[in-house]
Amino acid sequence: MKKSLLLYLFILVLLFNVFTYMYFSKELTFEQNKCAKTEAKLKKNLEVANAKLVDANYFSLEKNENAQNYFNPDNATKTIQVEKLIPFVAEKLMDLNNNPKGNPYVGQDQIGANKFIINKVKILNHRWIIADFSDGEYWGEVLIKYFVNDDETVSFETFQSLLYQK
Repeated sequence: MKKSLLLYLFILVLLFNVFTYMYFSKELTFEQNKCAKTEAKLKKNLEVANAKLVDANYFSLEKNENAQNYFNPDNATKTIQVEKLIPFVAEKLMDLNNNPKGNPYVGQDQIGANKFIINKVKILNHRWIIADFSDGEYWGEVLIKYFVNDDETVSFETFQSLLYQK
């Protein structure tokens, strides 16, 4: 009786070990397959996001070589680095928000108690800027021409402005 009990226990432990080994070996391959599928999906999503980013930056001074060549012509004695120009121009335009009547280049007169200020700026090329502005109640967009003068100042001119309905 004692021998048969030990034999049953031995067979039971052996079966338990075999099933445990099979479970963990299958679980490992399952997890590896799951990770590979997730990684492939994430790579595809990253490629799609990068393609959308490239499309979104199509109208951008950073990606437009023709517009960059305007500031860096071959025969020029003085060139402007685009990497420094973009934040410089954006900062000069945003500094005009401190005007008590609001930013003068939004192309809209003050409607309520709040002044119109520019919130976001995108420099499209060597001549145009698109900007988002608001007074907290009304929102709009403006297309601005900009010029970099010889004395390294920037002058602006409102080209077109629109105000969205409330």
